[in-house]
Amino acid sequence: MRPIAFGWIDYEVSTAPAWDAAQVCRLSRRLGYRLVWPDDRSLIPVVDQARGAGADAVILPGPGHLGPLELNRVMDFADVETVLPRLSFARW
Repeated sequence: MRPIAFGWIDYEVSTAPAWDAAQVCRLSRRLGYRLVWPDDRSLIPVVDQARGAGADAVILPGPGHLGPLELNRVMDFADVETVLPRLSFARW
């Protein structure tokens, strides 16, 4: 069974959400993850959604899609991967 990655796009930051989603999908396939997306209508913070999905990683289009505090919380239980620039942040 492949590890799970949680795809996250901040629609207030993204200028091309469809393109960002395609790039997140591409990176998750390349890294060997099974990608899951949040429910579009959910008001639950990304940290809780990713943890609830059992994610091993959270994949973002870029570092600006998570704030510093959210990034810190996510890294308590999952790795963080960004598409552009291509960065990897290992969980604490």
